[in-house]
Amino acid sequence: MPKLNTISGKKMIKILKLLGFREIRSNGSHHFFFNEQTRNTATIPIHGNEDLGKGILKQILQDIELSVEESHI
Repeated sequence: MPKLNTISGKKMIKILKLLGFREIRSNGSHHFFFNEQTRNTATIPIHGNEDLGKGILKQILQDIELSVEESHI
């Protein structure tokens, strides 16, 4: 299994937008995204330039139905 590198929430948002997700709302530091084609949703916490934890990153990848191998993160 490839190593999962951590990235910031802002970088994850850029990746989601490239994958066709659009921001539907935000609540405080959490941004909610939706992809109309796949019907997947993802919640991204933004805490400055802090990196997302590996557990949160794995959960986001699972939510958007993308494996670690496919993600190239």
